[in-house]
Amino acid sequence: MALFRSLLATFAVTAALMGSPAHDAESKADPLIIAEQGSFAAGGTVQKAPGTYVNNAPTARGQSFHGDHLYAFYQVPEKPRRLPIIMLHGAYQSGRSWETTPDGREGFQTLFLRRHFTTYIVDQPRRGRAGNSTIAATIEPVPNDQLFFDQFRLGTWPNFFDGVQFDRDPQALDQFFRAVTPNTGPYDANVISSAMSALLERTGPAILFTHSQGGEPGWLTAIHSPNVKAVVAFEPGSGFVFPEGEAPADMPSAAGTLKAVEIPASEFARLTRIPIIIYYGDNIPTEPTAERGKDNWRVRLAMAKLWVAAVNRHGGDARLVHLPEIGIRGNTHFLMSDLNNQAVADQVSRFLAEKNLD
Repeated sequence: MALFRSLLATFAVTAALMGSPAHDAESKADPLIIAEQGSFAAGGTVQKAPGTYVNNAPTARGQSFHGDHLYAFYQVPEKPRRLPIIMLHGAYQSGRSWETTPDGREGFQTLFLRRHFTTYIVDQPRRGRAGNSTIAATIEPVPNDQLFFDQFRLGTWPNFFDGVQFDRDPQALDQFFRAVTPNTGPYDANVISSAMSALLERTGPAILFTHSQGGEPGWLTAIHSPNVKAVVAFEPGSGFVFPEGEAPADMPSAAGTLKAVEIPASEFARLTRIPIIIYYGDNIPTEPTAERGKDNWRVRLAMAKLWVAAVNRHGGDARLVHLPEIGIRGNTHFLMSDLNNQAVADQVSRFLAEKNLD
């Protein structure tokens, strides 16, 4: 037994020297007990072609088509907390964003299961495992890996940023690129929020996590569904909704112009009734730059700050945390899967505890 304890101590010291958080080492040593899991579709529409279906001479006539739903995979841990967490991905991604990390560590799905939250991982309509779109789209194999390397702030191709929280192993980068998933139909925030609202009718009250492009349908979902009890947004990139007449001016950048979205004041007011927190990572400049990948996020962070101010001006409870400013450095656009995702998860856990949502 003494030898066993000695080996455990050696392992703990080695893990610390390698930069692994002790909490991470402990959690991986413990079995993860899942009491229930499954998957289902939520929302969507059914289209029907006129005519009569002929079994032995099939055409489109008389047939139906189910589309524009989302896919949800859920897991319920032993002794679950009262509110589940629904995780909505961003552009060119799927629920895989939350499942694991490019270097094979536990993603937010598992980290929060270990913290006894039931989790729902979503593939949004017209993406991934919810690919049936009621509107046609052409998917072209256009090379875009290097664009995403820059756009998602791993670095400036082919070089990683100094201190970036991304594993330099080529296999990790390969996995990162292979997580990219195309749209099978036009992106439509209203279609997504409609399906998300249907999901929340099934789950009941829940906490909503969003990432990147998931920000706009996340805000719309929180507006339309009273079951959203809080929003935790990771680097929302577009679709910032403002009351009519209060939208800030367009924000040009090296990556294009960012525009706000105006909605009725009565709808915006619903966002002031729940706690909201937004997180952004590192390598985002404060002044304009010709570097497209960086300048793209300069205006998005600036717009997010104006959005938080608008929510609070109307009596809401919104907060923006720029992680480098609190000593958490090196994060990419994928905060939930970076090397320090445990530290980011800890920040979220503290917020949920502060708001009595845990």
